[in-house]
Amino acid sequence: MNTPQIITIAGKSNHPLTVNRLGYGTMRLTGEGIWGEPKRRDEALEILSETAKQGINFIDTADYYGEDVTNRLIAEALYPYKDGLVICTKVGSARKPDKSWIPYNKPKELRQSIENNLRTLKLEQISLVHFRVMHGDKGLEESMEAMFAMQREGKILHVGVSNVNRKELEIAMSIGEIATVENLFGHAQRGDMSGAHGDTRGGEEVLHLCEENEIPLIPFFSLQTANQKKDTRIAEIAKKYEATEAQINIAWLLHHSPWLLPIPGTSSLQHFKENIEAVNINLTAGDMEYLK
Repeated sequence: MNTPQIITIAGKSNHPLTVNRLGYGTMRLTGEGIWGEPKRRDEALEILSETAKQGINFIDTADYYGEDVTNRLIAEALYPYKDGLVICTKVGSARKPDKSWIPYNKPKELRQSIENNLRTLKLEQISLVHFRVMHGDKGLEESMEAMFAMQREGKILHVGVSNVNRKELEIAMSIGEIATVENLFGHAQRGDMSGAHGDTRGGEEVLHLCEENEIPLIPFFSLQTANQKKDTRIAEIAKKYEATEAQINIAWLLHHSPWLLPIPGTSSLQHFKENIEAVNINLTAGDMEYLK
């Protein structure tokens, strides 16, 4: 089965962004607990430099990774940025001194987050920003209106959402143009993460809505959940192709829907290079049926 090698973000807008269909998520470049500097800082910078060499032009980050560690590493390794590089960040959350995660989604807080991302990434405009919905969040409409206000000001080019169920995505779409969705998704995780009220976040029903509206879905934690939920079928296909299970999980995403934009993250240069090789694995229709 041939899979598309590129994907277009906000294809119906006046400013579409076309990127290669394997990105890189930077969260793993932080210290333990997604906090502080990486243990192997030189290797983290080398991975980021390698993204440019390998043609990866979609990088996912957030100012609450670290805190602010991944943004600073990106700027150190890649600034001045090459034309066509899309740096995607997230807002709507923050970290407390005890490393816990809290909502940070009031209009004033969102604006502070955007200003901080602009400063640390050394940008005048962020190409793509996801508003991350935290469990128990209220006031989605107010948060989204603040996001679109900053888009009109030119601080944000495109607005996306993260960690949403179908209803939340529909609400966001009713307020403005949603360019992308970033949700938990993978072969081992297709919709059993419950929200604050028992609702399902992520999953196939969100992907279907994205497909209907030509909205790329960016899966997160696809490899982590695969490691936690071992599937002997993945292992069998990996043996068939003399590949790693991580590579097959990535290949499955690329084949499952042309609207999926995987962003596998790692702090290992070796694993990074292995992940890139997954784009060359052409699963058959029979493979995909077996992995269904």
